[in-house]
Amino acid sequence: MAVPRHHMAKGKQLRRRSHLALKARNLSKCSHCGKMIMPHAVCKFCGFYKGKEVLPILARELKKREKRMQAGVQ
Repeated sequence: MAVPRHHMAKGKQLRRRSHLALKARNLSKCSHCGKMIMPHAVCKFCGFYKGKEVLPILARELKKREKRMQAGVQ
């Protein structure tokens, strides 16, 4: 089992831990839908990045909805 070699003063310990605090996320607005997203990332709500559609999210939603409708009918 590890044993500390020397006693660490409270001040030194707190100064070391001063960088461990969580930082607030800096979010930006999606240019297409206006929701808050992480910068330099594809919007998970609409699938757009820099004004271009990268992920066909709307098509996926329609496909899921259609699948559910077929399952409900049968």
